[in-house]
Amino acid sequence: MYSLLRPAIFQLDPETAHHLTLNGLQAAYSSGLSGLLKPSIPDDPRNVMGLSFPNPVGLAAGLDKNGDCINGLAALGFGFIEIGTITPLPQPGNPRPRLFRLPEASAIINRMGFNNDGVDALIANVQRANYRGILGINIGKNAATPIENAASDYLICLRKVYAHASYITVNISSPNTKNLRQLQDEAALDDLLAQLKAEQRKLADLHGKYVPITLKIAPDMEGEQITQISRLLMQHHIDGVIATNTTLSREGVENLPHGNETGGLSGAPVKDKSTYVIRQLAAELQGALPIIGVGGILSGADAAEKIAAGAALVQIYSGLIYKGPALISDCRAAIRSM
Repeated sequence: MYSLLRPAIFQLDPETAHHLTLNGLQAAYSSGLSGLLKPSIPDDPRNVMGLSFPNPVGLAAGLDKNGDCINGLAALGFGFIEIGTITPLPQPGNPRPRLFRLPEASAIINRMGFNNDGVDALIANVQRANYRGILGINIGKNAATPIENAASDYLICLRKVYAHASYITVNISSPNTKNLRQLQDEAALDDLLAQLKAEQRKLADLHGKYVPITLKIAPDMEGEQITQISRLLMQHHIDGVIATNTTLSREGVENLPHGNETGGLSGAPVKDKSTYVIRQLAAELQGALPIIGVGGILSGADAAEKIAAGAALVQIYSGLIYKGPALISDCRAAIRSM
C-alpha cells in the first residue's frame, strides 16, 4: 500500500507530508482500521534496562515530537516508541523550509531545531493515549537557554516526564541547536551526567519506581571521544546509550539536490558511521550497559547488522519514510532469524 502512496506523498513539501501522514495514522487508529497495518509475526521479547520489550525494533525520536500520534504509531508493530525531543518551554524551531528529502541517496536533511509544544503539552498527550507499551521520552534544552545553563533545562524535563516514561533519553547530539554538541565534551558531559544521575535517584524514591536514562550521541566522533564517553557512561551508571543521531558529514550527497543544506543528515549515508560508533562502544563498554542502534536502517539486513555490531535494540525513522511500515516487519524478521 505504501509503495502506491509514496509518489503522491513525495510530491508534497516534506514537512506538510509529515504532518498529513501522522494525522492519517491517528485517524486510522480512531476508526479501527490501524489493525490492518500491524504485522502478523510473532513477538521476539528482549529484556533491556530492566524493561521487557515485545520486540527489538523501535521508533526513533523526532517523528512524533509532541506525542500526538502515539496510538497510531503503536499500531504499526513497534516494540517501543520514543517521542520528543521535548524542551521545557514551547519553541517554533528554525524557519521553514527545514526538512529536505534526498531520494537518490535514501536520505533526509533536517534543521528542525527542536520545534515542539513544550513538555507540559507532551505529558497531556501521553496521558490521553491508550498505549501501554514501552515509551521513551527524549528531552533537550530550549534554544534560548545558554549552553552553560543547559543542565537546568534537562532537569526540568526529567522531573516532569519521569512518571510518564518507560525510559528517558537525554539528547545532547542534535546539530540543530547552537552549541548543543559541546555537551559531549568530557568536562561538560561529566557534570551533566552527575546532575542527571543524582536527580534520577531522588525521583526513583519519590515515585517508587526506577526509570532508566539513556544518552543519545552523535556519529561524528573518533575513537578517543568514544572512549571518553564510554568511561563516563560507566562511571555515572547511565542505563543505556543511543547511537546515533544525524551526521554533519555530506559524504555521498555533496552533488545531489539539497545535499549541501544546513542540518543533520540521516538515512542510508549515516549507516556505516552509526555502525562504526556502535562497534566501538560495544568494545569499550563490554556489556556494562546496552546500546540502542539507530542510523541508516533501510532493510532487515541493516537492522541485523546493528545487532551484530553490538546493539541490543534498534530504532528506525528515515527508513520508515522511504520504505513504509513494511520495514518494521522486515527488521523484526531479520533480527529474529539471527
